[in-house]
Amino acid sequence: MDKRFDDIFNSPDNEIFQVVFFPDRIYHARYLNASISPRYRYDVTEVRSKADITILKGDIYLDEVLLTQFLRIEYKATRLVEIAREYGRSLRNKVMIEKILLPEFKTSAQSVTLNYSNQVQAYQTEIWGTLESPPGKTHDANILNLMGRHGSITRLRPFSNALKNTKNIINIEISFKEFELDLPYGYDINNPAIDNNYSRSYQVPNKPDPTIPANNYRLSFQRGWYIEQNNITPVTYNNPLMDKDNPERSADNFVNMRWILQRELGGNLIYFHQVELPPGSIEGTHQHLGSEELYYFYSGEGEVYMAVGDDPATNSFPETDRPIFQLDKQPCKILPAKPGVTVFTKSGGFLGAKNTGTTVLKFVAFAYHSN
Repeated sequence: MDKRFDDIFNSPDNEIFQVVFFPDRIYHARYLNASISPRYRYDVTEVRSKADITILKGDIYLDEVLLTQFLRIEYKATRLVEIAREYGRSLRNKVMIEKILLPEFKTSAQSVTLNYSNQVQAYQTEIWGTLESPPGKTHDANILNLMGRHGSITRLRPFSNALKNTKNIINIEISFKEFELDLPYGYDINNPAIDNNYSRSYQVPNKPDPTIPANNYRLSFQRGWYIEQNNITPVTYNNPLMDKDNPERSADNFVNMRWILQRELGGNLIYFHQVELPPGSIEGTHQHLGSEELYYFYSGEGEVYMAVGDDPATNSFPETDRPIFQLDKQPCKILPAKPGVTVFTKSGGFLGAKNTGTTVLKFVAFAYHSN
């Protein structure tokens, strides 16, 4: 990143945007593995994060001579900790990448070791294109100690071609598991805990079954998207988020959803989509647990439902008992759904919508996992 960015970032006028620009992970490469020796310099060119995963890519110089390009994977393992607890185990100083896939190169690797780093408080490894030193040079002895199959610096033969030019690595799919040995005891773990994004799935345009299993995390290094709504075929659902005994279920209660962004999103975002409710159609009222969702209405009119007490500003609105997906009926507020209305629901809250007008009720929604 251009160092002239410092002048913009440090300007008092732009202080409010510091949380947006946040360049530290780009500039500060002193905590990376080989940086313990002053002979090595990292040029971090890209950083992407999703959930508690961070992947960096860039160049490494030895005595100011380009040595190789690299990928660095950091994983805080908060989800894997919880899964391991179900087996009565705790994580030690090593975990594994169960599988890492580079779709553009149709290449993958399994059982890559991540070592815990106190500096970043995460498990990490660096995958270098080569571990060989340039002609006439030798590696620092301290760095050699880090290299190897289970080391903090490693080489994956299937990735050699990709690491000749990391600009061509656009997507990385990855999942994690416990280390293959129960340390410090040293016996094999036969049922290692696995974090594959909790069997995450995503939606595709109309097919008999629009749900596609992912079973991994995807981090994208693409820098931008320009998307026209009409180029996305909607997925049509009959009675979404409604139990079979819900009296509002009917054969003609359809909801159309355009899944605009899903796996492309970073951080804890799950999806950004557009929803269309034809006149009379209902999206079932549901509760969010461990996630948050925002609706922004921009066309049509109808009703949106929130639990009584979720927002004190809605106390004056009328109430009704609503059937809640997979729960008992609960008292909810009936709120106007019209252009310009935003409804934001945090974990534990209820959310649903109904088209009471004569035209299609349209809104956009995005959801993300709560921390």
